[in-house]
Formats: sequence, structure tokens, C-alpha cells
Amino acid sequence: MITIEQLISQIEQRQPVLNKSEFSAEQLYVTLKGVGSLSDADHTQLSFLADPQYISHLASSKARVVLVTEPYRARVPATSLALVVATPYLAYASGSQLFERKFSTGCIHPSAIIADSAVIGADVSIGAYCVIGEQVHIGARSCLDAHVVIEAHTLIGDDCVIKSHVVVGHDCIIGNYARFHAGVSIGAEGFGFAPTQDPSSSGWERIAQLGRVIIGDHVRIGSHTCVDRGAIDDTVIGNHVIIDNLVQVAHNVRIGDGTAIAAKTGIAGSTTIGKRCIIGGAVGINGHVQITDDVTLSGMTMVTKSIKIAGSYSSGTAAMPTAKWRRAAVRFRQLGSD
Repeated sequence: MITIEQLISQIEQRQPVLNKSEFSAEQLYVTLKGVGSLSDADHTQLSFLADPQYISHLASSKARVVLVTEPYRARVPATSLALVVATPYLAYASGSQLFERKFSTGCIHPSAIIADSAVIGADVSIGAYCVIGEQVHIGARSCLDAHVVIEAHTLIGDDCVIKSHVVVGHDCIIGNYARFHAGVSIGAEGFGFAPTQDPSSSGWERIAQLGRVIIGDHVRIGSHTCVDRGAIDDTVIGNHVIIDNLVQVAHNVRIGDGTAIAAKTGIAGSTTIGKRCIIGGAVGINGHVQITDDVTLSGMTMVTKSIKIAGSYSSGTAAMPTAKWRRAAVRFRQLGSD
């Protein structure tokens, strides 16, 4: 359980609570047990109104505390307490972290295999069957779940959370406050091959991948995402980047600070993506292109050349009845033949 005073303190790391001076000492020590939607929350929970389309649920909400903007403050029921903020959704995001289950123990499981030369910081948790290689450094308070592999000469920052079955390849550098979810692969060999005269008989010549992966602070990477190591130079992910599940980041890609990438996106090698970009699900980005800062790519967009002007970009066709789609496809082909 957390108190309203703790909740306000957490929210104010990002934005002020505009009416906090109105709460009595007794109200500040009211406790909350969780978060719920406006329609389902009970008298022990926190809720929020971020979208006016849900205003009809506000009057009947049983939530103990509701995060709202000033215009909706008067519509909060008398049985609830209103916390007035500029951005309720951001306040909810901050407050939600107080209710998540914490598993860090500061203990190292006896089945973990840790090289004698590894340096383990204070209060680090290492789960069952982890393997920590030679000259690895793991920063203070980081938490590794079971079956994590950290290969030799890799640096892991402070306060990182690395979930089960994550593999971080050799010589990689991970910043502070990283969160890698189950099955993430960092620093695996990139897809680099040179064709022989006849690949059908003599195959492809493998190119040794000699670069690293360097990841900044406060980076979140979702389950089963792969970030390949560089071929010659490094693959680099900036600070505050968030990446969803099942994303492919190829060798030598560079991603700028604050960019968000949704699931099933594929980024081919040596592409540079700027700061604060938003990349929708299932986007495909060709290799060796540059995308400037503040670009939004809607879902399933295919990027085949550099984008030099900030803004929103889309491609592909929306779903339609099959017969209509076939007629449209014929017309697309006819336009291309002119």
C-alpha cells in the first residue's frame, strides 16, 4: 500500500500536483492498494481521466483518488479525492510504478556461474543459472533474473533490470536504468556475408562482426527483440529509447535519444534514426538510410530512402474488401506503366 503523500511525491518528479496544498494531514495518509479504470476502480484504488470521451464514467466512479485536469476537477465525485495535474496520463504513468511488484533481493543464487575476474556491484541480484563472463562489470542494484548470460568484457550500468533468458554479447556497454525483457538478444552476430562467385555451390563468405553494441541510459527493450553488434563500427542506441517486442535492429544502426519503436519493426544495417522519432508497428526501414529528428512513421510504413524533413510519413494501403483491393492493385500497376 502507498499513501497519497507518497503518490504526490512520485508524480512531482515529472510535473506538479496543482492542488496539493489543499490536502489535510489526514488525507495525505490515506492509503491506496492499486490502480483501476474509472468504471471499475474501488475505494482503495487510484484512477485517472486522460481522455474526455470517458467523462461519463467520472460521476459514478468509486475510485479513492482521481487524476484530472483543472476543467474536470468539479466533476469528481464527493467520495473521491481529486489530484489536479496538467497531464493525467503522465501522472498515472508515474504513480503506477509505486504499485508494481519488486523482486530485487540483493542475493546471488548459488547456481550462478560467475567468472573470478567479474566485478559485481553492491546489492546486485543474480538469479539461478546465470552465466557471467570474464571481466564483466555489473553496476550497483542491478537485477538479473534466471538464465541470463553476460559475455566477457561487457559493462552493465547501475539499476538495470534484465529478465530471464536475455543474452548480452561480449564487449557491449549498457548504460544505467536499462530494462531488458525476456529473451532479448544484445550483441549477437550481425547478418553480414559476401557472395562467392556462385553462392548455390560455394556458399557465402561470413564477415566477422567486430563492432559492439552501446546502449545509453533509461533504455527499455521488449521481449525477443534483437540488437546486432556492429560489423566494423558500433551499433548505438541513445538515451531514453523505448523498443517494443520482436524488433530487429541490424548491425551499425544508430538510434537517437528519446525514440520509440513499436513491435515487429525491422531496421536494416547502417541506418541512422534521429531523436524523438515514433516508429509504428511492422515498419520496414531499408539499410544505409538516414531519418532526421522528430519523424513519425505510421504502422506498416516502408522506408526505402532517407527522410530529411521532420513530420509524419505513411505508406501501404488500408484494408478493404478483397475484390476492391484487386481492382485497386490493377490500377496501381497501370499507373506504373505510364
